[in-house]
Amino acid sequence: MAVYLDPPLWPAHGTHFSHLISDASLAELHAFAAAAEIPERAFDGDHYDVPERRYDSLVAAGAIPVEGRVLVRKLIASGLRIPARARNKSLKTPLLNRWNTVMPGHDALFLDLLDRWSEAHRRYHGCTHLLAVLEALDLLTEPAGPRRTVVLAAWFHDAVYRGAAGLDEEESARLAEFRLTDAGLPAGDVAEVARLVRLTSDHRPPAGDDDGALLCDADLSVLGGEPEHYARYVAAVREDYAHIGDADFAAGRAAVVRGLLELDPLFHSRRARELWLDAARRNLRGELESAGR
Repeated sequence: MAVYLDPPLWPAHGTHFSHLISDASLAELHAFAAAAEIPERAFDGDHYDVPERRYDSLVAAGAIPVEGRVLVRKLIASGLRIPARARNKSLKTPLLNRWNTVMPGHDALFLDLLDRWSEAHRRYHGCTHLLAVLEALDLLTEPAGPRRTVVLAAWFHDAVYRGAAGLDEEESARLAEFRLTDAGLPAGDVAEVARLVRLTSDHRPPAGDDDGALLCDADLSVLGGEPEHYARYVAAVREDYAHIGDADFAAGRAAVVRGLLELDPLFHSRRARELWLDAARRNLRGELESAGR
């Protein structure tokens, strides 16, 4: 196992940046970064962006300097590289195709939602998460597919995102009410979309609420990912809350994880439990243990 660093050739913010990667595991990469006091917000899914002024000190700390093309090859060979489809900028076309199955002819609303999901401050709560939720809905309801109102609730459930739990979901629901009414959706459907969006604030749909359970299961499907995927999710969530200090974030995150572990059920449908429950419990418990909580 080794950590690699390419030359500082990438311009941004008045300086140039290098990429720091591991050829074996994100855990190794995060440990090296923490020891070198690289902030968590510098992590971008499969690498850290580090400014030119840190280059020599990182090499001295053990990072192996390589050319950019060599670094890319090592990242691909490691299996850690995030594929293009998992990066926000490449998702406009697949998201537009999905949008046109539920709201054809409403391109302006699609572009507004795409802009919201693509906001610069988002890391986890971006287009990648939106597509993952839509795909999870398909997986849970194949071959029939989810109801239109459930799909629209997925589109709106984090449309407003400022990192304020509860308030974000409420503002997203109000946005859905306003924009979908303006788009001519029947009042009953608008109310149902807004209701579903509000459920994602605590993922506790009432008994018998199949559509609410479906959306909540899809929204939490990330918890049941493979360990490396889950590690990327946790790192991205930390970046979403970069405005919060480390100690406060750690305490708040631990409370969220414990709350998720206490959900009974964590996943509501039999299909979701089969797909994600065991891995989700393992991932959540492992996160608490690694944080010493």
